[in-house]
Amino acid sequence: MADTQAAKLIPAATILLTRDGAEGIEVFMVVRHHQIDFVAGALVFPGGKVDPLDTHESVRDRVDGVEGLDDVLMALRVAAIREAFEECGVLLARSQQSGEVIDGARLASLQHYRDALNKSELGVGEFLEREGLRLAADMLTPFAHWITPAMMPKRFDTHFYIAAAPSDHLAVHDGHESVDSVWIRPADALKEAEAGTKNVIFPTRMNVLKLGRYANVGEAIEIARRTPVVTVIPQLEKDATGKPILRIPVEADYGVTEEPLENVKV
Repeated sequence: MADTQAAKLIPAATILLTRDGAEGIEVFMVVRHHQIDFVAGALVFPGGKVDPLDTHESVRDRVDGVEGLDDVLMALRVAAIREAFEECGVLLARSQQSGEVIDGARLASLQHYRDALNKSELGVGEFLEREGLRLAADMLTPFAHWITPAMMPKRFDTHFYIAAAPSDHLAVHDGHESVDSVWIRPADALKEAEAGTKNVIFPTRMNVLKLGRYANVGEAIEIARRTPVVTVIPQLEKDATGKPILRIPVEADYGVTEEPLENVKV
């Protein structure tokens, strides 16, 4: 498909919610509902599209860590936090009164908002104002940036962020967009993908692979903070034998630069 005919990019954001487990770093992942229209049944990080209400004038003044960011970059961080709350019930937010990240008890009292936010019946700005909260976007660190190849009929411009999950926030899938969830070691997620027991799409698999390099959450976030993000737009090419492959830039530092197209699940 020619570039002039490429599908319009849809801004999206996702969070690698991480914690330190007994055997090393773990990441929270959800299984997408089989009836949704994108990556149905796949094991993914919580996330989704930017909602028009994420850029409402009521939002910016209630978000920490977005000073100097334009509305697009701010909205991506807002969307990442909102989607994580909607999909798994974890909310990176602070009490406006105390300035402290909300605890598990306060989080439990907010769960009834998840459905209304998901259906855009309630904007995130109104939610924050009603509950006296501020989004803790400063807890997010850019981790990766992937753009769907031009030949695909539906294209996403997805920003990946990494964050340490608050220790007393119970992550639970929503039962609608996601039907299962798990805290999992990157190595185990890759084994499931290799065995075919879980559908892990190419961008997710590459970022699980990257996360698996790190011994703990602190190391992963610290390295992400000092490492520039390289945008990845997989290119459809042919290898030396003529077989189609997707190629990604070596500068993105995944340790992988090409993947046989037959191995790329969508």
